[in-house]
Amino acid sequence: MHRATTLSWFGILFVLLARSPVRASEACRESPEARIWWSPQNPSAGSPLRLMVVSEQAHDGTITVSTVGRPVQKLATVRRGGPPFSFSAELPAPVAGEARVALVSGGEVISCHRISVAARGRAVAARVRSQAPGAWPVTRAWNRSLENFYSAWIERLFDAPADVALGFPSLQPVVRDPARNFLWGYLGLREDDPKNRAAPPATPDCADLPYYLRATFAWKMGLPFGLRDCNRGTSEQPPTCGALTSQDEPVAGSDPLDRFRKFLRLVANKVHSGSARTALENDETDFYPVKLARDVLRPGLIYADPYGHVMMIAKWVEQDGHNGGRLFAVDGQPDNSVGRKRFWEGTFLFASDVKSAGPGFKAFRPVEKSQNGSLVALSNRALASDRRFAPFSAEQATMSADDFYARIAKLINPKGLDAQASYEETLNALVEQLETRLGSVDNGECFMREKGNPVVPMPVGAKIFETVGPWEDYATPSRDMRLLIALDVLARLPARASAHPELFVLGGHKPDELRAELEKLHQRRVHERRVEYRRSDGTPFPLTVADVYARRSALEIAYNPNDCVEVRWGADPKTADYATCNRHAPAEQRSRMQEYRPWFHEARRPPR
Repeated sequence: MHRATTLSWFGILFVLLARSPVRASEACRESPEARIWWSPQNPSAGSPLRLMVVSEQAHDGTITVSTVGRPVQKLATVRRGGPPFSFSAELPAPVAGEARVALVSGGEVISCHRISVAARGRAVAARVRSQAPGAWPVTRAWNRSLENFYSAWIERLFDAPADVALGFPSLQPVVRDPARNFLWGYLGLREDDPKNRAAPPATPDCADLPYYLRATFAWKMGLPFGLRDCNRGTSEQPPTCGALTSQDEPVAGSDPLDRFRKFLRLVANKVHSGSARTALENDETDFYPVKLARDVLRPGLIYADPYGHVMMIAKWVEQDGHNGGRLFAVDGQPDNSVGRKRFWEGTFLFASDVKSAGPGFKAFRPVEKSQNGSLVALSNRALASDRRFAPFSAEQATMSADDFYARIAKLINPKGLDAQASYEETLNALVEQLETRLGSVDNGECFMREKGNPVVPMPVGAKIFETVGPWEDYATPSRDMRLLIALDVLARLPARASAHPELFVLGGHKPDELRAELEKLHQRRVHERRVEYRRSDGTPFPLTVADVYARRSALEIAYNPNDCVEVRWGADPKTADYATCNRHAPAEQRSRMQEYRPWFHEARRPPR
């Protein structure tokens, strides 16, 4: 009784304090465990002030703001992630003076910081960089807090409910949106203003996307950034890289925006699909492999598959009593579109026995100032024990694909997953992949119509997977190979229940009994789920997942944009949808597609 009375009086006291004016002398200390960040860098009265608190600890919290002589204001706070956890809020129109910003949980101030807000129209722009010879000067060093902030920034950029299909025509609408981009206009240079023609473009492709985001964050926060010029490797060894190039390199430009724009162009010229496929043990790389642990695999880390595709972790959704967990990543495409994908075997391709690549989850290799002032990248040995960064680990090099997928599945659903729910999740992921392919094929059709049905040149050999121009933008060999793998993954899921029963909640069933039930479920559900594409004459045509399985063989040679959309979806003269087909790839290209067909039948990219 005494304890309850004490707690109630404490609650009343907190409410009274919250309603009371804040005194200038009131204590305000920022916890190193819960860092407070704000944007823009130099706030101005009357202009929105975005606030974010980033913490490694799991707790609830509300962001409060107050100024001298005014009562505490509780802001609508959005909690994301974990770890790191972030708390975001916005003060629409701050007043001039000193704002006391705090994260409060259960009546306790977790962290507090005082922020100066300039009078309206008197905010100072970001530090002038016209005298710096490089793209931008380094004013901070990467550490745990900034890596956490980077993760929270990435997660907010691509945040959406788990069941929403998130996609954009390019990265541009993401970084130009202040509701997504916490650092929108951070430097006060109108660098993210869509009306500013001098703003840096935001149209990176698959390989460039992680570099673009890391470089942008480093630029805004005054952090070092470096990359290497890498080759593409050979059939017998992964790519190797040259010397480090950093933002300290002289960049000719008229102003900070111009220099950063030119630096991004330099990055785009150096980065390609081989940049992330470097060997896991190699120190002279832009990325290093990390330990496969839940607290390590955070937003901002990349996944490099054996064949050159790169994705970036964007969000974890925790398993609860009703739904399974999910791991989401974003990727760019040759047509510059950006989409969010869930982790599963159909999107995250893994094979440790590919001699030409070092695949797996990787982190950006930190760059820091040496004693002589030059920039250097940390070695794998140093990163194995440096608590500021994700720990280096080469464990992925020795894992079989089966073990790798089982490990990640256990991280996503540590309590195990109902087998039928697991099947439905996998089926949903396959359908999402089919729906994404709909957009890719449609983009090719739009291009062909607009250009009067030109013949798109087809590269020779393995270059069909890595090239530039219309073929890269509108052909789908890499995407189709992942789709063929995805079809196999769903079909093999019943067998997985007996091979890895530890991943499932068996509910009293024996593994073989569970496998039989899943096989029956598979036969029924593939006839119930469907997608719909538009034929050459614009009429819709439905395809069930079972239809897609029946067309699997035809889909091995369906990636050529010179073929009609019906052929792109596996139609042949015997199918009802073929009648509207009015365009075919040249005979020479069809002949070579037959020659390359074993690659797709076996779902294995050829050596370079």
